Amino acid sequence: MEAALGAAAVIREPAQLRTYECDGLTGYRVAPALVVLPGSTEEVQAAVRICGEAGVPFVARGAGTGLSGGALPVSDGIVVSLARLDRVLDVDLEGGRVTVQPGVTNLAVTQAVAPHGFYYAPDPSSQQVCSIGGNVAENSGGAHCLKYGFTVHHVLEALVVLPDGETVRLRQGDPGPDILGVFVGSEGTLGIATEIVVRILRKPEAVRTLLAGFDSLDAAGAAVSGVIAAGVLPSAIEMMDRLTIEAAEAAVHPGYPDVPAILIVELDGLETQVEDDLGSVVELCRASGAGEIRIAADDAERALLWTGRKSAFAAVGRISPDYYVQDGVVPRTRLPEVLRRIGELEREYGLRVGNVFHAGDGNLHPLVLYDQRIEGQSEQAEKLATAILDVCIDAGGSLTGEHGIGVDKACSMPKMFSEADLAAMQRVRRALDPAGLANPGKVFPTPRLCGEVPGPYRTHPLERAGLAERF
Repeated sequence: MEAALGAAAVIREPAQLRTYECDGLTGYRVAPALVVLPGSTEEVQAAVRICGEAGVPFVARGAGTGLSGGALPVSDGIVVSLARLDRVLDVDLEGGRVTVQPGVTNLAVTQAVAPHGFYYAPDPSSQQVCSIGGNVAENSGGAHCLKYGFTVHHVLEALVVLPDGETVRLRQGDPGPDILGVFVGSEGTLGIATEIVVRILRKPEAVRTLLAGFDSLDAAGAAVSGVIAAGVLPSAIEMMDRLTIEAAEAAVHPGYPDVPAILIVELDGLETQVEDDLGSVVELCRASGAGEIRIAADDAERALLWTGRKSAFAAVGRISPDYYVQDGVVPRTRLPEVLRRIGELEREYGLRVGNVFHAGDGNLHPLVLYDQRIEGQSEQAEKLATAILDVCIDAGGSLTGEHGIGVDKACSMPKMFSEADLAAMQRVRRALDPAGLANPGKVFPTPRLCGEVPGPYRTHPLERAGLAERF
């Protein structure tokens, strides 16, 4: 690796390697054998080819903000960090396209085009630090995914280094199967994107943001259903419960009311339509029992409302020494009953759960609070988080909305997908990575993590290669 990339691009000191031992899901930690920081597509190719020749597994890493363990290293494997690939390569305003390297942060795309009246729609809470490459790997969304969709809806093209070191350019609209759509959200198991072309949008004529306070989560959930049923499509509808409101107030002081639940609703588009929709949303919130409704008067007030919401995950550290972030999806109409069931699980497991989530599309982000210094609480928190996922599946929902499967939810995959489904997914993966070296142990259940698993997973490509002990 030093010969191919230069000594300065290779990290080998044990203390430095610890920096890469986990992503945002800190419950799992594995120190890699080596970290490399390629500075070009060609150097990524070189690193991947060296791994292939040596039979060494590799894990691509962006900013390390993921919350499912997707960037968890493999013991005796190599982390390919894309931090040095951090340039905006081209801005095409006429075509509504920006070409970036994977290490460019999400917010940097908007900053590059904002002076010209454009922006990049996907906006994860970590957008100031998360990278576009990581967004592509996890198919990230954000608060405004209700109206504008996820990363997959905004990626037009990608230059990908395949697990054998070859490159391929995937484009939206290419003849045949939607391979670009398959790649987005594949969590680093099908290759590494080194150039990404994303779609940018013109800033809307008008944006209005309101906050509504409710005396229960049920009432807030009813308001969400009422808004959508009325044919109003906000760009975002976010919900926070009392626990996460308390955390946000302690951290960034957004001035939220002291109530059991709040909604933050944002509308954008043509001025007349936005004003009409705003009136409808206010009426619907009042009809559902909103006790306080506050409409942001200017950009500063709007930014303050969003600061509280986007700081919520980190803010929970103010009220709990440790917490476990979960991510599941439920049908919007079943939000109230699912939230009630989460409340029952809180009492059953003896741990607090904070709820902050994209209510408009039913994408839950329960925060399980615990203290790892207390014996057994870490394990109890993980069990509670898994039980919440079971509730989501039972309600007709999904294991993940935007955080990915990683190692965190791999064992739950057979609860949602049949053995035939999983086998089909694995055939796609093995078609591109027959040796199983690209981010092994992620997405699919493995015997080491999950015990007995469906037929196709009783042996993994690395096990057949004699490398199973490495992950």
